[in-house]
Amino acid sequence: MTEQAITVTFSDGKQKTIPKGMKLLEIAGEDAVAAQLDGHLVDLSTSLEKDASISFVSVHSKKGLEILRHSAAHVMAQAVKELFPSVKLTFGPSTEGGFYYDFDYEGTFTPQDLERIEKRMAEIIQKDEPFIRSEVLKDEAISTFKALGETYKVEHLEDLPDQVSLYRQGSFLDLCEGPHLPSTGKIKAFKLLSVSGTYWRGDAQNQVLQRIYGTAFPDQQGLKDYLLMLEEAKKRDHRKLGRDLDLFSLSEEAGPGLVIYHPKGALLRMILEDFERKEHLKRGYQIVIGPQLLRLDLWKRSGHFDHYRDKMYFTKVEDAEYGIKPMNCLAHMLIYKSQIRSYRDLPLRYFELGTVHRHEKSGELHGLLRVRGFTQDDAHILCRPDQLNDEILGIINFVDDVMKIFRFEYEVELSTRPEKSIGTDSDWEQATQALLNALKSKELPFEINEGEGAFYGPKIDVKLKDALNRRWQCATIQVDFAMPERFELSYIGSDGEKHRPVMLHRVILGAMERFIGVLIEHYAGAFPVWIAPVQAILLTVTERHIPYAESVYRQLIQKGLRVEKDLRNEKLGFKVREAQVQKIPYMLVIGDQEEKEQTLSPRKRSGERLSSMRVEEFVRLVESEYPK
Repeated sequence: MTEQAITVTFSDGKQKTIPKGMKLLEIAGEDAVAAQLDGHLVDLSTSLEKDASISFVSVHSKKGLEILRHSAAHVMAQAVKELFPSVKLTFGPSTEGGFYYDFDYEGTFTPQDLERIEKRMAEIIQKDEPFIRSEVLKDEAISTFKALGETYKVEHLEDLPDQVSLYRQGSFLDLCEGPHLPSTGKIKAFKLLSVSGTYWRGDAQNQVLQRIYGTAFPDQQGLKDYLLMLEEAKKRDHRKLGRDLDLFSLSEEAGPGLVIYHPKGALLRMILEDFERKEHLKRGYQIVIGPQLLRLDLWKRSGHFDHYRDKMYFTKVEDAEYGIKPMNCLAHMLIYKSQIRSYRDLPLRYFELGTVHRHEKSGELHGLLRVRGFTQDDAHILCRPDQLNDEILGIINFVDDVMKIFRFEYEVELSTRPEKSIGTDSDWEQATQALLNALKSKELPFEINEGEGAFYGPKIDVKLKDALNRRWQCATIQVDFAMPERFELSYIGSDGEKHRPVMLHRVILGAMERFIGVLIEHYAGAFPVWIAPVQAILLTVTERHIPYAESVYRQLIQKGLRVEKDLRNEKLGFKVREAQVQKIPYMLVIGDQEEKEQTLSPRKRSGERLSSMRVEEFVRLVESEYPK
């Protein structure tokens, strides 16, 4: 009897005839870890039962690296469970730089414990045990995990659909959507990094858990490079530098996730905000300001109450319910709606440096990078449908200009319709296509994040790359047909009839707090002179030079430079070293020669000495370093 054959079509267009029932693993390349089978991400253990289109996921790709790391998290959980049987499991996802798993453990994991866990992981990897997927009914999974004493898994299962997937390697069983590596032996390079405390589901009211962090790479060189980067990242940690440079503080007394800017930090933020205002005005934006509170009815109409209320704060004023804004878009629509608009008025570009508050879980807060109160460089563009492409391109160009000024490279992602959303299918299709067309016309490479769009529209996300090649969420562009519909926005067209505008939500830098945190780490606190809170410091050689130094100081601040002075009776070398620790771009030495010639002697924070120059020359030097 002839074995039934099927045809598979690969991503390069080539076709191959294979026996029905053959597993993907049998036709996959050496570096493949999963596959897209007819558009669905699946394990390589999947059998091929009919003609299909296939593209393999390389371990060196972003998705492949996520699969590798998520599989390593399962191996770590198995090792922990074998070494510490009383531990209860929660979850272990991949992250931007590795993976973690949260455990409920009555003890405290020590560095010695991490060494033991690493050793057991190596033993599990050596066994090369397959990751085996099974699909079961939810009730069966609940019974299974109840029998294992895994109460957190049982609690999570209550919220899942009737059919779920489980993965087993050796004797270890976990609840997981997958996919995973074909076997544990595919993990070639890994390292456990640290332990920290967290809360179940990120809520401080819940059980305290212990989170073990680790990372994994396709090869040892990748792991070595990453560990070196982590050492450098410790030196650049914005929380440490924020304290050392006296920029900001975070106080439990004030409340978690609420930033207190000190004078230098506030000045840095003001410099960035002034830059933003000028750049927006140059591009035809109008500056607006909306209230911090809006009536609850508005948040219900917009859909935020249904889709976002877990992130919102609410209050009552004279028996009326209000929502503290997590976004700025509602007030901008009310501004648009305040008068009749003509097609000739469009596009209208409203810009607001708007402070918003979001109820982030305490376990997810992290310095300036994840806070509860922050300011966005938020804008909303209301335009005709025929203007949509040009407006998207304008935003992309704006982002590109700003990234070049800060010397950031960046990557682009397109996020599509999530499971929970508002708006019609046709609106979502038109909005997604508009973003696709803009990206293609700019010839920007991009990845697609299926189902990761906002509840009201698809979006482009821009992730900048810092000096350590880490990715940070920055700009976003969202196309929204739903909000104008819900708020009955309209304009009078050339035909004299009412038409519905389209709204673009967008930020360029994003949250100012996060962007400042990224800047601190990117520049290791040594900001370019144009944004440095203190651009220069005057250093006197002896006390008799103080009068001339005071005169120079007044001249410099009158020219708009941000200058401090160190007139203490200390040795010059000591004062220079202190200024270098504070990462001040220029030290201006004032001694006998400078006073006699009415000059100053600049030194860069790198230690380089410049020739003596007059005040006017130094001002021109600093101004030459501003972005053009």
